[in-house]
Amino acid sequence: QVHLVESGGGLVQAGGSLRLSCTAFGNIFSIHTMGWHRQAPGEQRELVATITGGGNTNYADSVKGRFTISRDNAKNTVYLQMNSLKPEDTAVYYCNADGVVHPGRPQLFDYWGQGTQVTVSS
Repeated sequence: QVHLVESGGGLVQAGGSLRLSCTAFGNIFSIHTMGWHRQAPGEQRELVATITGGGNTNYADSVKGRFTISRDNAKNTVYLQMNSLKPEDTAVYYCNADGVVHPGRPQLFDYWGQGTQVTVSS
């Protein structure tokens, strides 16, 4: 089992910055992809950004140029630096670890964090 611990959410004014962190705890051999998704009230959960163990990144069009995802493989930690925040970025941000390999087990697993609230005031 893997437990994802997120931190860094909060309230910020438009134009401000926040940095989210997420660490995966558990008996982990490797994680293929880590990323962030978000869900605003009344909306579906959407992808924000992902990063593979090799450093390949993918961003939603709405955050390109403003958000940067990075990862520390040794710490099983993913970060999301969010700059030039807009009110429409307000959402609960969820960390995801996909393609998790546990020692001695051939299956791949997918885990989610409990979410951290990001609120951007205008």
